Amino acid sequence: MQDKNLEQHISERHTQIHQTVVTAEQMRNIESRIFLSGMPVPALMEKVGGLIAQRIQAFFPCQQTSVGILVGPGHNGGDALVVARELYFQGYEVHVCRPLPRAKELTEQHAQYVVSLGVDMSQRIELLQQCDVVVDGLFGFGLERPIEGAIADLIHQLNTWSQPIVSIDLPSGLHTDTGAVLGTAIQATYTLCLGLWKLGLLQDQSLPYSGHLHLIDFDIPVADINAVLGDLPDIRRITSVTAKKELPTQRHPNTHKYRQGHCLLIGGSQKYAGSILLTALGARATGVGMITIAVPASLKPLVLQSVPEALVIACPETEQGAIASLPSDLLLDSFDAIAYGPGITTETDAILSEVLNCACPLVLDADGLNLLAQHQPFEILQARSAPTILTPHPGEFKRLFPAHPPQDILQRVRQAAQASNAYIIYKGARVMLAPPQGPLWINPDSTPALARGGSGDVLTGILAGLLSQPLEEHSFSEVLCSGIWWHAQAGLFAARQRTELGVDPLTLCKSLIPTIARQSPKNPL
Repeated sequence: MQDKNLEQHISERHTQIHQTVVTAEQMRNIESRIFLSGMPVPALMEKVGGLIAQRIQAFFPCQQTSVGILVGPGHNGGDALVVARELYFQGYEVHVCRPLPRAKELTEQHAQYVVSLGVDMSQRIELLQQCDVVVDGLFGFGLERPIEGAIADLIHQLNTWSQPIVSIDLPSGLHTDTGAVLGTAIQATYTLCLGLWKLGLLQDQSLPYSGHLHLIDFDIPVADINAVLGDLPDIRRITSVTAKKELPTQRHPNTHKYRQGHCLLIGGSQKYAGSILLTALGARATGVGMITIAVPASLKPLVLQSVPEALVIACPETEQGAIASLPSDLLLDSFDAIAYGPGITTETDAILSEVLNCACPLVLDADGLNLLAQHQPFEILQARSAPTILTPHPGEFKRLFPAHPPQDILQRVRQAAQASNAYIIYKGARVMLAPPQGPLWINPDSTPALARGGSGDVLTGILAGLLSQPLEEHSFSEVLCSGIWWHAQAGLFAARQRTELGVDPLTLCKSLIPTIARQSPKNPL
């Protein structure tokens, strides 16, 4: 029993560490607590540097590898010098570049010892040009001023080389909180984030610089994290452990379709006939018990051909082929969840108010959002008694909430969610979820493969399908996070099978089941 409790404690700590996202100020406060508790700074530097060296050895296991170490003046540079020493002792050929002569005392001591070992050290970046890999220990978290002059020239030169670059904590030149480039920044192949995930690494503008992200967990006490962030951090990272808990990988042996939920999908038009089909295929993959699809009457044969198990409602249509009205006998409150918007066009908003008055969870997407933007979104959404899920891309978000002040996008999305009482799924390169209350969630897994028309329609179907099924004690945020994560994982899976250019929405839909099958307890990763 004691071993089981210890295993659970380790698992819970691992989950919290990988979910936690911090700003530069928060990380400073956490580290200050660690040092005030008695952890010597040199001891922590030794531990961190050793862990980084181990990870680099895992990336580049051949001891014939030559490693260039770029060293800055702060403790990030000290970490890099510990790495240099450890790799040297493991038989790697090591060369060190220190472009800035002055350094903190501890970093200077490590530099002195590395020189005593006979390791090459110079201020010239050219020393590293023939190395097989370069380690970036120039600047760590907390950089605020733009990089200029000789150091900017050095970074520009380094970025023209073909060698892989491993950045310690963040690529030098990135703002810790926003991910913005401060003048210039190193384009890393790998980034080894130290201790806790830095917020800037999860923002879209850091993507061209951060490369493959890895966390170096150096055992920060959870008590210190909670003391600074509180029990419920403002921003969390969606992890596979969290997402898998809500995926429908198992069912009760004696279940039936009426226990597995019933979702209604409303959309489609002569102009955008395929959108609602992609939404239906996304919902189908979730295993929802029943799917009803309301489309213009002329689309019914096409929908039945693609989704024969669905109940298809033929709706009166306008002259341009959009839904003109819903049948009077279609009882919206009888469904477990509704998705409205894919392919409906903005020709008419005749059924928007009807859909907004439903008493079940409502997912609004595409032209459903654009129609809502023509009214008073805050007032309308606040009046709803059931949860509303909005799935805007950046352009749709601006149309919905144009008056929001020009703060960073995380704050704008969070404030819009709180003010509208809606769950907002913001579809940037990295998808984020802002609920009306509680932490904002960021999905770290992304792929350009999803930058295709129709990918969002698939996500809408996934969300509607998941929300229609029994939620038990799970929160809306947890279920939505699982849908977001699953959608991204299917894109990544499809890209690996083909290429990023070959992941069209139909391929994405076909990849949903293989992706979830790999998460099943009977088929562990």
